[in-house]
Amino acid sequence: MTVGDVEDTTRSHYGAGTLGPVAVWLLTRTVLMLCVLRIIITPGSDVTPDVSVTYQGWYDVLTAGTFPQADVTWQYPPAAAFAILSPALLPFLGYATAFFTLCLLCDALVLGLLLRTARRPGRSTRGVWVWVIGVAVLGPTVYARYDLMVTAVAVCALLVGARRPQLLGALAGFGALLKVWPVLVLIGTPRGRATRLSWSAAVATALALLAMVSAVLPGALDFLTAQRDRGTEVESLGALVFHVARHLGWDGVVMFSYGSVEFRGPYVPLVSALALVLSVTAFGWLLVWRLKAAALTANTLCDAAFVAVLLFTVTSRVISPQYMIWLVGLAAVCLLLRSSPMTLPAVLVVAASAVTVLEFPLFFSHVTASDWLGVTLLVVRNGLLVAAALTACARLWRATVPVTPPRPSEDAHAPDDAAESGDGAKEDRYRLLGS
Repeated sequence: MTVGDVEDTTRSHYGAGTLGPVAVWLLTRTVLMLCVLRIIITPGSDVTPDVSVTYQGWYDVLTAGTFPQADVTWQYPPAAAFAILSPALLPFLGYATAFFTLCLLCDALVLGLLLRTARRPGRSTRGVWVWVIGVAVLGPTVYARYDLMVTAVAVCALLVGARRPQLLGALAGFGALLKVWPVLVLIGTPRGRATRLSWSAAVATALALLAMVSAVLPGALDFLTAQRDRGTEVESLGALVFHVARHLGWDGVVMFSYGSVEFRGPYVPLVSALALVLSVTAFGWLLVWRLKAAALTANTLCDAAFVAVLLFTVTSRVISPQYMIWLVGLAAVCLLLRSSPMTLPAVLVVAASAVTVLEFPLFFSHVTASDWLGVTLLVVRNGLLVAAALTACARLWRATVPVTPPRPSEDAHAPDDAAESGDGAKEDRYRLLGS
């Protein structure tokens, strides 16, 4: 077989391997677009008003020359204005239709990057399938929030910037000003030059963007205090306490506040504070891991980013359905590597995404009512996320932190009596080395 035959066979195998995910992507994304355009009416809550009402209202305010001031539903860093204003790129479409179309294009961009990376040696299309299936099972919510755009930036940072630290940092800095969490993609950068270049590029990019946006639109930093009085969102891990407590006479209430449905009442501030403590603890674990990890590689970069975002999602006092998009995107990047230790956590995240679409939007009324169906769905979804987080942490630690060798015993310092046996001792030693 000639070299040309090998290349043709490889190309043919790759084409066959990508035909399936591309076909499923086209089918599922067509359905998603028909859903958000309200051509197909799905049961449960309508997810599109966030775009057609809330985002479009912010668009009008931003185009008037200011951030939405005194609006507690505006909870986003200043670069989020780019996402809200992005439908202006398609002026021939209505605002909502343009926004959905841009989400579709970002979805296609991620798919293309994943397919391109899957062609490299040691890679597979497993990550492509995670993206195709994970986004699909989340339902129309993925195109009715700007989180897919943010996820696209994070995925680009990991795939395009893995070999270019400065580009990685620049994209992470931009992503941080979009929705904060993309800065976590830097947690696993290789020590030394890569960390210095990427982290400094992230800071420089974020400061430059912040200065630029602040000069054009006043109120760029109002988001920092916009959420200080919010409660515990009904879908979060901590909310399970109050879902159960409602059946035991707890006299709190469920109310729409800060752009989401939250619990308000006795002990809610305490549970919210405990969630913050858990987040700080997670950060502490990540810091210890980074200090102890022996060797950080490009593959570790992806795994660590996935673990970090997973930890902060699980411990947050808010777990909105769109947060799952972040995890699906990072899990997809991890599973491009054939030997990735994150296979099981990624599968758990996709399973949690499938349950998420049941609790929102399909049966969200049951969640807000804290009935048996709503509580069961939350227990399953949040339980899957907790299992994914714990499993991912354990696997990242085992893959990167060396096991401390046992301290030599006193016998180890004694003269080697076996050396007197000559060739027999050497034979035993070689047998041990070869075992």
